[in-house]
Amino acid sequence: MSLAGATALDGPRLIVFSSLFPNSVQPHAGLFIRERMFRVGRHLPLTVVSPRPWFPGQSLIRRLRPGYRPQPARLEKQDGIEVRFPHFLALPGLLRQLDGAMMALACLPTVWRLKRQGYNLIDAHFAYPDGYAATLLGRWLSLPTSITLRGTEVPHSRNPALRARVARALARATRVFSVSDSLRQLAISLGLPAEKGRVIGNGIDLERFHPVPRAAARGRFGLADEARVLISVGALVERKGFHRVIECLPELLKDEPNLHYLIVGGANPEGDLLPELRAQVAAAGLEARVHFLGALPPEELKWPLSAADVFVLATRNEGWANVFLEAMACGLPVVATAVGGNREVVCRPELGTIVPFGNKAALTEALRDALKREWPRQAILAYAAENAWDTRVNILLAEFAAMHAETPALDLNKEACS
Repeated sequence: MSLAGATALDGPRLIVFSSLFPNSVQPHAGLFIRERMFRVGRHLPLTVVSPRPWFPGQSLIRRLRPGYRPQPARLEKQDGIEVRFPHFLALPGLLRQLDGAMMALACLPTVWRLKRQGYNLIDAHFAYPDGYAATLLGRWLSLPTSITLRGTEVPHSRNPALRARVARALARATRVFSVSDSLRQLAISLGLPAEKGRVIGNGIDLERFHPVPRAAARGRFGLADEARVLISVGALVERKGFHRVIECLPELLKDEPNLHYLIVGGANPEGDLLPELRAQVAAAGLEARVHFLGALPPEELKWPLSAADVFVLATRNEGWANVFLEAMACGLPVVATAVGGNREVVCRPELGTIVPFGNKAALTEALRDALKREWPRQAILAYAAENAWDTRVNILLAEFAAMHAETPALDLNKEACS
């Protein structure tokens, strides 16, 4: 499409901008972003720009250490949607405050070409470095830009250098979406005008997440019918708190001698805690009780979830943990920590229990109670159904349409001469 066709009459044409996005070498990275935005892409034109960190000599290191920072092809097609992976200069462990500017400069040619093809909105995920870079691109190319806050803004707000950059990105954005109200309030505390922010949580795919027969599910994992089963799902990183749950197991086994704990997840760009978790399990003599199932594709998660009795995530930080809804859609109550938007998802006592972060005794007691209690399964399933994707997507479509309608039509002659 030529630029001559890119007027306000054409409607929104979206550039999704996120450094965390699934690809051929990291198929599980950022699935929650793709799930949300590809659903939007069923209703309006959409493409993806996913910047990848690069530094000089990286290819040599990769030859010496196969598997080090694998890179996808520069262009992939996923479900008919083009996903581009431009590289930006990022020095490992150094000058993180430069990542936003470096990302913007590296992506400028790509986003400029997409604008020439008629794409007219940028939708970034995470305030820094992605949102910071996207709002720079929006300023340079006169493109309205939204940022979706997903939880990394909490630790970034505690770092003085990154806090300033997050605040700058929020100030430049046309709209700021938050997956939880706690993140919206954080953004307001950083200077975001309240009217510019809106809470739009993630949704649940009920065709993918639903109960399957318990006996069949347990048979897949060698679990006896009389077993009591906890489950956690997430990347194997410190923040998710698998080790905090493992610490509770010896005490829980006193009351629940048939207790088992399923851990579903693998490494992600944030790290890989698997060796440490295995060592912790071995030191406690829990090898027969803790089962590492690895990372599973979303369509397979209903099996371990349906095999379990209680979902638990002793996380340090969350925006909106969609995995809670996925567990509830399979009929499970949730035990989680009082951080981020967790209380907004587990918002009623019949859905689960929220405990203080870092309080081992409270977590142990909540799990003990959850394993003994008769939970209202139908109420839990109904709550998950209330959070299906359709409502969320309709809100996003309305927001993007409003952003586009508020953007003055391009003066093409003026742009060509500028």
